[in-house]
Amino acid sequence: MPADLVPYWDFNAPGIPNTYRDASAAAINASALLELAQYVNKKEARYYISKAEKIIRSLSSEKYRARPAKMEAYLLMHCVGNLPFNSEIDTTLTYADYYFLEALLRYQQWVLNKK
Repeated sequence: MPADLVPYWDFNAPGIPNTYRDASAAAINASALLELAQYVNKKEARYYISKAEKIIRSLSSEKYRARPAKMEAYLLMHCVGNLPFNSEIDTTLTYADYYFLEALLRYQQWVLNKK
C-alpha cells in the first residue's frame, strides 16, 4: 500500500508505483474499517479507526478531492472502474462518493460516541 493508503487500481498492477490510484477503493476501505471497528476489542478498533482516519484525510486532500469548477457534482477524483476493459479510468465515480460520505458519517458517529 502507498503511504497515503489510497491503493493502486490493482494490488498486482504492473508498473507500480507509476500507475493509477483508485480513490473509490480507498473510500470503500475507510467505510469498511469503521464498520469493522464496531465488532472488535478496543485496541483493534483504535487501529482500524486510525487507518480509516488516514484514508479520509488522504481523500480529503487536494490530490483526490474533486475541484467544483472542473468536476461539478463529484467529491472524489482519481478513481478506476475497469482498467483492463478501458472503462472508467482516472475519473470520478458515483459509488466512490457514496462510500466516502458513508465513511465520513461513520467517522462522525465514532467521534460523537467517543465524547
